[in-house]
Amino acid sequence: MAAIPARAVLVDIEGTTTDVRFVHDTLFSVARRELAAYVSAHAGSPEVEAARSAVARERGASEQAVSDGELAAALLAWIDEDRKETTLKALQGKIWRSAYESGGLRGHVYADVEPALRRWRDRGVTLAVFSSGSVEAQKLLFRHTTSGDLTGLFTAFFDTTTGPKREAGAYQRIAEALGLAPGQVLFLSDVVAELDAAAAAGMRTVQLLRPGTARYPGSGHPVAERFDEIAVEPG
Repeated sequence: MAAIPARAVLVDIEGTTTDVRFVHDTLFSVARRELAAYVSAHAGSPEVEAARSAVARERGASEQAVSDGELAAALLAWIDEDRKETTLKALQGKIWRSAYESGGLRGHVYADVEPALRRWRDRGVTLAVFSSGSVEAQKLLFRHTTSGDLTGLFTAFFDTTTGPKREAGAYQRIAEALGLAPGQVLFLSDVVAELDAAAAAGMRTVQLLRPGTARYPGSGHPVAERFDEIAVEPG
């Protein structure tokens, strides 16, 4: 692959820096196991009540009509659907915090990720994250990896409060937040629909073909199996 001119690299997490199985088999299982107890213990907190409001809106009901038990059941169903709901992601981040901080959970990143991130950062490239997981969940994962704390490598973290990952507007807003033109940003993801949205905003793109990722011939996006196959030329 030819070197890609970019002043910033924006990375997805699930299926890009991190094995999908870690997210679905480990993180989601922790959230499922702890969710009902968390909702009950933290009823009235901003994150629980925001989730309750989201469930109530979907049902066309009042918030008072959604009990703690009904809320937990609805959120568990959303986890099973892999719903990209901002309030659910925020709540999951709170649950995962205690698991990470107790030492019982370590964030997975592929072995090729850290060296590439450090190489790009050392060359003056700005690094940022855009994931459907909350900013808190993103920072927790990268702070508690088996490779150590990687949060210091990143300048910014973005979640779906910036906009849906499959809409070009989110990527335009991210470029603005980084103080760059979209064409100066390289977005790395395993999901073609996200790459399409980033490209529509004017960003450069590469699809990561991690184990299990579907290849889409003719998508127009360059592909790589590992970060060390991607050469970034700051400019």
